[in-house]
Amino acid sequence: MKLKLEKYRHIVVEGPIGVGKTSLAQRMAARLSGALLLEKPAENPFLEKFYVDIPRYALPTQLFFLFQRADQLQGLAQMDMFTTVTVSDFLFDKDQLFAGLTLNDPEYDLYQRIYRHLQPKVPPPDLVIYLQASPATLIERVKRRGSAFEKNISEEYLARLTDSYARFFYQYEDAPVMMINSENLNFVDSLDDFDLLLQQVEQMRGPREYFNRG
Repeated sequence: MKLKLEKYRHIVVEGPIGVGKTSLAQRMAARLSGALLLEKPAENPFLEKFYVDIPRYALPTQLFFLFQRADQLQGLAQMDMFTTVTVSDFLFDKDQLFAGLTLNDPEYDLYQRIYRHLQPKVPPPDLVIYLQASPATLIERVKRRGSAFEKNISEEYLARLTDSYARFFYQYEDAPVMMINSENLNFVDSLDDFDLLLQQVEQMRGPREYFNRG
């Protein structure tokens, strides 16, 4: 199955930690023979400390990711978007979601000034695939993959994060959004689930659609 590449040149897969966005982005890029643009959390020297002491390390963690994502998207702006489909596992606009969740008021004001200065001049994606799962499912998936810097993530933090994601994408209007409940879907190990997702994308007609397989 092929996507209509003339319609989707830049696809973003998004969702909270542990929902499977990177794995899905990798599989989609491989299917489309496209470019892959991934977050690089392992390069952030503050991230592991952040999950131990969020108030102390929120600002340096946030600013590192902000600079990293801005640099990556500047590179995307220089690519030939007419000949290459790009699949990424992050949306630059959602950077503010984490900032609002973790920074105090003075830190957030500083962050906003830097954000406005760095914001890359790139068009919004053609499609956002927003993956959802319950906090309990997310914490189980995070523990299963065993990343060292994620070992101290709490279910309470993931609950706040999933709520922030839901509110963010409820208001997001810069690109079409396909919302997928991933509780009963396995896009990595199941070809049927992956093809079902592509079919839903092919059939998408409006600016916002929701898919849930019970």
